[in-house]
Amino acid sequence: MGSSPRVTAVLPVRNEGAFLLEWFAHHRACGFTDFLVFSNDCSDGTDAMLDRLAALGWLTHVRNDGPHPEGPQWAALKQADRHPLIEASDWVMPIDIDEFVNIHVGDRTIGALLAALPGATAIPLTWRFFGNAGVVAYEDQPIRETFTRAAPAILHWPWRASLFKTLFRRDGSYGKLGVHRPRKPDPALMAGQAWFDGSGRRLPERFHTARIFTDPGVDCFRMAQLNHYALGAMESFVVKSDRGSVFPGVTSLKLDYWVDRNFQDVEDTSILALESAALRDDLHADPVLGPLHQAAVAWRKARFQTLMAEEPWRALYGRLLMTPPTRVLPREVAEAIWQRHVRPAARD
Repeated sequence: MGSSPRVTAVLPVRNEGAFLLEWFAHHRACGFTDFLVFSNDCSDGTDAMLDRLAALGWLTHVRNDGPHPEGPQWAALKQADRHPLIEASDWVMPIDIDEFVNIHVGDRTIGALLAALPGATAIPLTWRFFGNAGVVAYEDQPIRETFTRAAPAILHWPWRASLFKTLFRRDGSYGKLGVHRPRKPDPALMAGQAWFDGSGRRLPERFHTARIFTDPGVDCFRMAQLNHYALGAMESFVVKSDRGSVFPGVTSLKLDYWVDRNFQDVEDTSILALESAALRDDLHADPVLGPLHQAAVAWRKARFQTLMAEEPWRALYGRLLMTPPTRVLPREVAEAIWQRHVRPAARD
């Protein structure tokens, strides 16, 4: 491997055209050299934007239209396993459009993180939930600048807040990509694995083959974190819910998804230290991408208005308006929930 590794992000998208340009500008500035992007069943022009970005040399676009019995995300990852771009990569990270890599060391790039952890073969980046910040109306504003209220670094519940996405060295140790971690480990190569969390701590061997979340109640953000903007504006969340989950059988996102993620306890603007606005503005200035972006924004606003004609979506929107920010549970309360999970007999 040379001094400048080839780092590839694998990204599935559907109807996310309004958010593409900021996301790609940020992650190019962050040090990703390549993007393998799968679009499925888009009606907002996302696929056309990806075609233009591919023509400009920004990414590789693969259409992944359904049906997908196993879900579009797994269908995309299976295709990625066999794609030449993955074969040519030194490091790979499957990631979603509402997740932003946020590195706190050196020049805030992946290269700086790898230099700070020179022995690492995998770095699981733990989610940090960024809440809705009370934003009701969807507007075409940068995600990084709009949603700056987050969960505290130490969070004991929900366990989903400790899920991670893994940046891993593609050295043959794993045979398949996974949503949260590489899969199909080669037992003969596991002795050479060295996994470090986002605070630079070496993780136990059980992470090499099985885990998808770091231990709750541990600060995993000192060197890097994965900003998870899962909610956005209330209007936009309704549209996201209508789109449905990437997993089969989950047709919409509901209030439980919102409550699990709507933390607003800490102001965290650390991601803004990585300058990407110039790249983003260049993309907006493109004579093809600019109008396509505006069309995607208009589509999102129109889709919300269409959904408001149906009672289930009006009810969800009303509940979002009525629901306060999520409360951080004290450690002892969270541990009591965990105890009931691991020892269900104790409830009787």
